[in-house]
Amino acid sequence: MLKRIGIITSGGDSPGMNPAIRSVTRTAINLGIEVVGIQNGYQGIFDREFMPLGVIEVSGRIRDAGTILSTSRCLKFLEEHSQLEAIEILKKENIQALLILGGDGSLAGAAALSKHGFRVLGIPCSIDNDLSGTEMSIGVDSCLNTIVHLIDMIKATAASHNRCFVVEVMGRKQGYLALMSAIASGSQIAVIPEFRCDMDLIIENLTRRRLRRHNNSVVVVAEGACTGQNFMERLLVAGKDKLHQEVRLTVLGHLQRGSPPTFSDRFLATRMGEFAVLALNQGEHGSMVGLLRNRMNLTDLQEIKGHRPHLPADAIRLARNLGMEVGIPTEA
Repeated sequence: MLKRIGIITSGGDSPGMNPAIRSVTRTAINLGIEVVGIQNGYQGIFDREFMPLGVIEVSGRIRDAGTILSTSRCLKFLEEHSQLEAIEILKKENIQALLILGGDGSLAGAAALSKHGFRVLGIPCSIDNDLSGTEMSIGVDSCLNTIVHLIDMIKATAASHNRCFVVEVMGRKQGYLALMSAIASGSQIAVIPEFRCDMDLIIENLTRRRLRRHNNSVVVVAEGACTGQNFMERLLVAGKDKLHQEVRLTVLGHLQRGSPPTFSDRFLATRMGEFAVLALNQGEHGSMVGLLRNRMNLTDLQEIKGHRPHLPADAIRLARNLGMEVGIPTEA
């Protein structure tokens, strides 16, 4: 039986990490298990930044953005001797198992610890929704709500000035955020790395919209496809004699990470946190908790490494049937 477990938040923060920390802590305490929060990601192990977590420490945190444990990207942890050093430190602290909240890099670290025989379980926290083994990661819904809210605001000023706005969103190498937010915000173009399209079609779409007296257009660009600045410059060159519309750029940046978690993220994080502790206590390890067909599941960490989920095919179909152009222009 477990007596003492640790919890880490690593990599980029995502809305919902705090609800997950709260759920892990409250569930573990209910089972008679001590919880140790490790601050500042994997680096906190080497710096011995350990703090006990109890009901008081996590009280009210379900509504907070970010992570109360802080986070970082620890390059040192890529080295095998550092991983072994971390295990020795954890053992000296009587930490029998570790819960790791983060994205693909953080879970690769979890897989390395598991390979060395230490008990770990991963919880997917990534606004990019780029992890296989789960249909939804913690933070995605909150991020999308923020993006759609900001695009709605941009469309108001775009309509006032009869402009086309290029909006760059996060997502790393995945186009999920750009595609889904473009659909939900009623945007005209989604530039994503998974598909190719013709720049002439993009210009034709925007021109046709202007001729039909629509007073604004929005192009959502995934950072993994190209920068918003690069796309805007190419759009202006290719559409020099066709667009006849002012084009402006907005890069949403880290605003996308900073919102309080939505209901969906609070509930998902709470479910995943509870399930992770129960699974660890029953002897499971070396896996990541995931949501598949609305049920909690475990997927081996080794199966997750290097595998990215495909975009939902019905979302691509939906976007195109709504008249959106989807993809990177062919000259990219």
